[in-house]
Amino acid sequence: MYVENKDGDIDGVAARIGYATFSKSGRTVYYRGRELARANLSRGNHLDIATREEYWVSGIKVKGDNRHQYEFGVQVSIDDDAREEYERLKSGGPISSR
Repeated sequence: MYVENKDGDIDGVAARIGYATFSKSGRTVYYRGRELARANLSRGNHLDIATREEYWVSGIKVKGDNRHQYEFGVQVSIDDDAREEYERLKSGGPISSR
């Protein structure tokens, strides 16, 4: 998943690509110890339940243009455990189920 903190950073950078898990309903995303609940009826906007910081969460784009459409110059870091899978996705290879 692509996860971007609209109000600050995620462990040193504004946005990260990495593995996330979801609640049964799919309305809550769990990523790097954060619990991000979907904001209202929005698809990508989420709020951190503990800090109320706003996040953008979306799937990975093959073209690499993962940033939110209105954000520019956002530093993105790829989590070490997701790097190989991300590179495979960008090169057009099959996606593993995790």
